Order: sequence, then C-alpha cells, then structure tokens
Amino acid sequence: MPNNKCKNQGNKNKEVTMKPSNEKDTPIQDYEDDDIEEMQEADLKKLIRTLRSSQKQILELQKSLMDKIENLSRENEILRRNQNETKQLVQQETGIVTEVKNSIDQMKNTIESLTNRMGEAEERISDLEDREQERIQSDQRKEEEIRNLKHIVGNLQDTIKKPNIRVLGVPEGMEREKGLEGLFSEILAENFPGLEKDREILVQEAHRTPNKHDQKRSSPRHVVIKLSTVKHKEKILKCAREKRQITLRGSPIRLTADFSSETLQARREWRDIAQVLRENNCQPRILYPAKLSFVNEGEIKTFHSKQKLKEFVATRPALQKMLKDVLHTETKTRSSI
Repeated sequence: MPNNKCKNQGNKNKEVTMKPSNEKDTPIQDYEDDDIEEMQEADLKKLIRTLRSSQKQILELQKSLMDKIENLSRENEILRRNQNETKQLVQQETGIVTEVKNSIDQMKNTIESLTNRMGEAEERISDLEDREQERIQSDQRKEEEIRNLKHIVGNLQDTIKKPNIRVLGVPEGMEREKGLEGLFSEILAENFPGLEKDREILVQEAHRTPNKHDQKRSSPRHVVIKLSTVKHKEKILKCAREKRQITLRGSPIRLTADFSSETLQARREWRDIAQVLRENNCQPRILYPAKLSFVNEGEIKTFHSKQKLKEFVATRPALQKMLKDVLHTETKTRSSI
C-alpha cells in the first residue's frame, strides 16, 4: 500500500506541477478532495499558507469594502438630508414666493381700487371747483348788482333830497311853539335878514330824522327842511358858508345839504384830506355830491375819487409831501380791512 501510494503520489506529482515562486504571486487553484489527499505535506502547508494569505487579503478587502460602503452610506445619508433640507427650503421659498405673489396681487388690486377712487374723487373735486367758481362768479355778479342798485338808490335819494337842508343842533322840543317851519324862518331872520324877506323861498316840508327820539341819545335829532327849489337851497348854504357861524336864539347850529347815507359816507372820507389842504391854504371844498375841489398852483382841481387824487399827487412832489401822512394812513386802513 505504501508503494502504491507513492506511485500514485509520484504520478500525481508529474501531473500537478507547482511553480516555485513567491507566495504572493501564487495563484489560488481549485483542488478536489481526492487531490488534497494525494498532496504531500509540504504542498499542503504551502497550500494552507496560500489559503491563509488569500483569506487575509479577502478579509482586508472585505474590511475595505465595508469601510467604503459605510462611507457611502454616510455620504448617502448626508445627501439624503441635504436633499430633504433643500426640498424643505424649496418648499419654503415656494411658499414665500406664493405669499409674495399673492401680496403683490392684493397690492395691485388695492392700488387699482385706490386709483379708481382717486379718479372719482378728482372728478367730484373738479365738479365742486366748477360749482364753486360758478358760485363765486354768481356772488360777484350779485355784489356788483347790489353795488349798482345801492348807487342807483343813492342817486335817487340824493335827487329826492337835493332841495333839502339839514339843520344840526336844534334842541329837542323847541319846535313846540312855532313848529319846525317857524324855527327855520327864525334861523333865516337871525342869520340872513335879506333872505328872510325873499318870498320865493318856500318850505314844502319839515321833519326830524329819525322819526322816533331815542332818550339815550345825547345829541338832538337833525331837522330836515325841504325847499321848493334846489336854487334856494344852494343860495342859503352859500350864505351859511360865507357867514360861517350860524345861530338859533344865540346857540350855535349847522346848516348842511341833505344826502343819502352812501353819499354822506363818501363825503366823510374826504374830511381828513380837506383838513390838511385847509391848513395849507388850498381852499378845499366838498362839492355835490361827493367831489373834492381845491386850489393847486393857481388852478382849481376837482376829483371824484381818491384813486384819481393819488395819481395826481404822484406828479406833484410838494402836494405829495403835504398829503403823504393822510394818504398813507388811508391806504394802510384799507389794507387792514
């Protein structure tokens, strides 16, 4: 048996040749169980070493692969997390974009609504402005008409009052004895004896104004004497201006023309200017109904309004210096009003 074994093993050795090389370069071969039994001990040891070395390499390779798999798993997990985070961020950004878009749409709608309202408001304002302008123009026309009517009424009143003389300073109750007409005759006799004998001077009407006496009023009411003609009124007033001091039973009184309230106000506005001109010997007079007349450089100048007077004064330095204060005060008073 041993011989047969050796023969078989020797034959096997002829069939199986082993490359005497480095163990690391020895390839791994496939052996059958019968072949392993027939192998020599040295070959078995070599085979075992080869197997161990291969096992070691396999383990190292397995370990390396496991490390790579683990790294890949970690990287995959990181990628997955990043993908989830990215997805969440994208979702959040998408939500924000949607909200912003919705907000922009709402703002557009709000702006459009406000624009429409502003357009409507502008149209209403324009209509109101047009109506206001029309109202202002209507008021201006009405004011102009009222001024014209007042002027017409004033002219009518002045026309009606033109033959009248107004007597100021006659005490209340003095007319009880002779009446107002008798008092006027007494005034003419006391101050103008020549006129008192003039039979053409006729008194058509005499009354006090206002009609009712106010007990709180300290000064007596005026007496209005209506004469038959304007000529007689002017004649009496001329004599009164020449005499200057008019009396009734020794007490001073005044004789003036009778005017409408509008004309009286216009005449009063010349009063301060006339006073300054009188102080400078310019011989001022307030003519009918409310005109200022005075002498300047030997010529008689007449003015219907203060504006015309200012234009004339601007061309006369001496006169401008004379009336500077009174005209300036008048301008300042009007501007403050």
